[in-house]
Amino acid sequence: MIESEDLCLRIGRQLRDTCRRLGLPYIFKASYDKANRTSSKSFRGPGIEEGLAILARVRSKLGVPVLTDVHTEAEVAAAASVVDILQLPAFLCRQTNLVQAAARTGAIVNLKKGQFLSPTEMGQVVAKAREAGGRRLLLTERGTTFGYNNLVADMRSIPIMRQFGCPVVFDATHSVQMPGGGGDKSAGQREFAHTLALAAVAAGADGVFIETHPDPDHALSDGPNMIPLRQMSAVLRQLQRVWKAVR
Repeated sequence: MIESEDLCLRIGRQLRDTCRRLGLPYIFKASYDKANRTSSKSFRGPGIEEGLAILARVRSKLGVPVLTDVHTEAEVAAAASVVDILQLPAFLCRQTNLVQAAARTGAIVNLKKGQFLSPTEMGQVVAKAREAGGRRLLLTERGTTFGYNNLVADMRSIPIMRQFGCPVVFDATHSVQMPGGGGDKSAGQREFAHTLALAAVAAGADGVFIETHPDPDHALSDGPNMIPLRQMSAVLRQLQRVWKAVR
């Protein structure tokens, strides 16, 4: 989530430079509005107008592709005019009108698998997007609801979803989220994010989504899931070694 423009630039610049040294592609992701916070009192971000302006400057200053979430059909056109990739949040992946509105923009669309869906069911989401003209689609695995306040990441989902003809991304940090586990906020187990990311790359994931922050314990959203920024260079190097080994 966008906390400030300065923080976006700080994180984005460090990750861009690390990825360049390693020869890895890098996409910057931040949300202008976290519309599905556990509590209505939680910080949601700067909103669409200010948030898209910040993302436009991040894209220009860092020279990297940018991805952000859209939550309603009304947001799609504005976001598509600024960012390179539109993301459908997991909770909204079956909203037909939203999926198809995003696909019709011609932008790359990242479809996150709902926590309530099997990987096989994402084939129908892909079909909806393709019916609306979507040709540049990504699928993201982010765990499946497993009892109260817990998710499980089933690595079988990666080869299953790759059968739909789309690259598959693994969301390592949301997969260790414990939804609502903090009462009025989500909890998480960041200590397992690195392990799951390694497993996903070994299982054939085409990319990895990792949330990071200089001080995760004081982040305004998803802090318990985040890998500290200072650790990211080592994490990316290890992921790259696994990628090369299995391919």
